[in-house]
Amino acid sequence: MNNTAQEVKAALITQNEHLLDRFKRKHNIVELVQCRCDAVDSLLQNAWQQCGIVDHSIALIAVGGYGRGALHPHSDVDLLFLFDGELSKTLQILLETFIAYLWDVGLEIGHSVRTLEQSIQLGKDDLTIATALLEARLIAGDTKLFIQLQQQVCSPKFWPAQEFYTAKRQEQDERHEKSSAFNLEPNLKSCPGGLRDIQTITWVSMRHFNVTHLEDLVEHGFLEKIELAELIQCRNFLWDLRFALHIIAGRDENRLLFDFQRDVADLMGFEDATQLAVEQMMKRYYQTIRRVMELNQMLLQLFFRATLKQSKTLEVRPINKRYQRRGNFIEALPGVDFSQPEQLLELFAITLKYPSITGIFAPTLRTLRRARRLLTQPLMLEPACRKIFMEILRHPKGISALSLMHKHNIMSSYLPEWRKIEGQMQFDLFHAYTVDEHTHRLLKNLDRFFQPEFKDEFPLASIVANQLPKRGLLVLAAIFHDIGKGRGGDHSILGSRDAEEFCKLHELNDHDGRIVCWLVEQHLLMSTVAQRRDISDPDVIVDFADKVRDNDHLNYLYCLTVADIRATNENIWNSWKDSLLKDLYFSTQRVLTRGKEKPIDMRARVREHQAKAKSELIKRGVTEVEIEKLWQTFNADYFLRHNPNQVVWHTSAILKHGSNEPLVQISKHMSRGGTEVFVYCENRPKLFATVMAILDNKNISINDANIMTSKIEYVLDTFIILERTGKTVSSSSRIQSLQRTLSKALKTNTTNLPKFKKISRKMKSFTVKTKVTFLPSTRNGTTMMELITLDRPGLLAKVADIFYQCDVTIVGAKISTIGERAEDFFRLKNNAGQPLSSSQKEELKQALIKTLTHLKH
Repeated sequence: MNNTAQEVKAALITQNEHLLDRFKRKHNIVELVQCRCDAVDSLLQNAWQQCGIVDHSIALIAVGGYGRGALHPHSDVDLLFLFDGELSKTLQILLETFIAYLWDVGLEIGHSVRTLEQSIQLGKDDLTIATALLEARLIAGDTKLFIQLQQQVCSPKFWPAQEFYTAKRQEQDERHEKSSAFNLEPNLKSCPGGLRDIQTITWVSMRHFNVTHLEDLVEHGFLEKIELAELIQCRNFLWDLRFALHIIAGRDENRLLFDFQRDVADLMGFEDATQLAVEQMMKRYYQTIRRVMELNQMLLQLFFRATLKQSKTLEVRPINKRYQRRGNFIEALPGVDFSQPEQLLELFAITLKYPSITGIFAPTLRTLRRARRLLTQPLMLEPACRKIFMEILRHPKGISALSLMHKHNIMSSYLPEWRKIEGQMQFDLFHAYTVDEHTHRLLKNLDRFFQPEFKDEFPLASIVANQLPKRGLLVLAAIFHDIGKGRGGDHSILGSRDAEEFCKLHELNDHDGRIVCWLVEQHLLMSTVAQRRDISDPDVIVDFADKVRDNDHLNYLYCLTVADIRATNENIWNSWKDSLLKDLYFSTQRVLTRGKEKPIDMRARVREHQAKAKSELIKRGVTEVEIEKLWQTFNADYFLRHNPNQVVWHTSAILKHGSNEPLVQISKHMSRGGTEVFVYCENRPKLFATVMAILDNKNISINDANIMTSKIEYVLDTFIILERTGKTVSSSSRIQSLQRTLSKALKTNTTNLPKFKKISRKMKSFTVKTKVTFLPSTRNGTTMMELITLDRPGLLAKVADIFYQCDVTIVGAKISTIGERAEDFFRLKNNAGQPLSSSQKEELKQALIKTLTHLKH
């Protein structure tokens, strides 16, 4: 070799640095990936000559992405060594030397060594190989051999256009099923709307039209010039992202992981403003893939017509003078050009009368896209459009039309505020979708509440939804509930103002308008109270009932809350949240029915719980003397905070245990939406922290804690736990393992906390400022505190340790993990059993902030 591998490797690194500098200076990405490809071409050709392979009957051929002539900084270099006859020992040694040299210079090589016959046969048998051969490009070697390969690949017998289209369409559908278009960590190549979708268009057109570039589709009438420009713009942005991602990751990486997103956004020139730079970048990404998806679907449908002549076989049924059904598509008749704005909405309103319609026929979609581009003002400013939109909104199946409008960007054409949330993401682990996609999913959830076939999925929501006076008000509140996000300020208030203007423009009466605005402004109220407040406290329920005011508001808010939580992240809805919302709903309903002026008699509730529990215990053979003797050691608050079934379970377990050793009981049946753990033992320092540490290390989520101490200084602690997946702990072996571990730990009189697992990769990308807030107390005797901080292994145990050091006792806790954020609520007392003083609050606050802020990952 004339040039050593080290010299060539250094040259490649220098070239990458040069490309990076050009990238930062906003050079055209097409030129950069072509430049990288040219450099590799030159390297391969020189090495080919230096290795002395030129005199042999073999061709060096670029395939796949490299064959397309576009290489990103760390892309694989896919090669086919095509030879004729047999591979001699001499040639085999030369090829091994050549490949080893390429690896030594730092290229990621993917290669195959085949004869012409082998290549063609494998291509016929394997769609991936066939696709790679379509993009074959000669780098060096036997030109005649390469031409023979091209001739056979281009032959209709290799892969008939119809079969190729069907196979590629199926391949794309299967790929789309594996990932969401709006994944928080998208794969730039394989996600719906990604680079593979653009390549699929190119591959199908290459097979059918024998073209090599997207530009050629304009000549064949399958792409308009403006569509070509849009598709290339989308591709180039995705290439920009991929180029930057390769630089940041230092490898061939196509997953835009959280680890890289901030640095990629910085490299691409985005800067923090009202929205974070990373959120601006991801917003552009999500908007781009939505455009690609629409173009991809339209063009593949047009190819379908051309390759399979499918449109002739679809059954055509008339609708009216302007539209007809073609199969499951709606099609505009000749002469309908959507020049009248109301026609754009009329198209979607018609689909409500024909549930079998699932999409828009490609030629009609193209006409719709043209009209959409020509709009000069929001459709909602047209009275005729407002009339149709309200008809859609109030229709029993209206959400299906709104969903189709969202898919084809008519929602943003109608409502200007909607355009602002299109592609708007939040850089956290809680919100799994962009704001517009989240709202779309929320609407789909509401739709299920109204459909009889889904009544068993969410029974209460289905009953309540179908009792609402006007379902359209709920749908409207759903549209606006998050529409204020991304603008700075409180999105609930901003959205409420937008909703108010909308209601006035659309002439809703004052009563309906006020309901919609209230729902938008208060859409987080019910989930906040249920998950982060003590809903066993009657004062909390009365305060919530004051805000809700009446049963209609409660019903609307309950449906909106359930649908909202379910649409935020598929992993956060569980039986625990379901149980909390139901408990809050029914408790509030009772207050509203009875009247807020009639307070709950606490002593009467204690007597009621005791009477029911005692009756059941006596049936089980427990004597009244045994019951009274044990209960005399309990405080009245115990009977207030536990229902009769819990009291029976606890009492039976304690009396049967009859030992001074710690008692740990785990319910085999779901309790309050989770699995209940009951601990009864002599009180000692850091007991709560010990339990939290054990459960955390066992991959258990703690959702609720009731911490009580009896008159004889024994703890009566109850915890509601779930698996990390959100499911109840139901396996007998799992329950037994937890019992053994907890019992052993509680027997060991140590105050040392165990080591915890390291923080996950995803969590390392986030920071959450620790915030401690003391809330106004609704009941005497306790201090209520809310803690917001970064979630991490062992957090609760560490927090409990800080409480201990500050002479603070935990009375109760509500634990909420919202993505990377822990938002926990605690009821506290000092060691004297009193609420915390101002100085104690400040001491605790500073200790929490100092320790948790500097806590290592």
